[in-house]
Amino acid sequence: MTAPARSRSTGLRDAELIAAMARGQLEALGALFDRHEPAVRRYFGRLGIGRDDADDLVQATFLEAHRAAQRFDDRHTAISWLLGIATMMARRHRRSVGRALARIAAWAAHPRRDLAQSHAPDELMDRDRAVARVAAALDRLSSKKRETFVLVALEGLSGEQVASALGIPVRTVWTRLHHARRELRALLAEDAP
Repeated sequence: MTAPARSRSTGLRDAELIAAMARGQLEALGALFDRHEPAVRRYFGRLGIGRDDADDLVQATFLEAHRAAQRFDDRHTAISWLLGIATMMARRHRRSVGRALARIAAWAAHPRRDLAQSHAPDELMDRDRAVARVAAALDRLSSKKRETFVLVALEGLSGEQVASALGIPVRTVWTRLHHARRELRALLAEDAP
């Protein structure tokens, strides 16, 4: 059996660092991260997790380790404990991605029979172009005007509800809505076929 791992930056054993983390010492978390981050990152890579997602999962693993430090059993090595946490994070990530992909697949597979049965193909194409023009015009509005317009015109909220949601006076809602509608009309007119 090898000697317990010691952190390069503190000279403390891993178990001592984890005990210090349990007492709230963030420097110990940093030292544990410096020592074991390459192994945790490599593990995510070997699980087939992409580089961008691995960055997030490495951070999540060490944050979870900080929260779980009081439950660490020093009969085990820190790296096995960390990789166990990393495994849990990878599973959560895969479930989350799987649910998102299932929602997207369900949405994409949702039949548009109502449109296809009641309209000719050229009408559907015209409708799709119009929707794309409106979406492009909405994208050109400022975020404040776009939020207000979407909440009132598309989501159907009252001025009072929008004011509450955005934390602004009701008069500001109506002012933003007025300007958003005016800009949208102008943008759609300049982009008219």
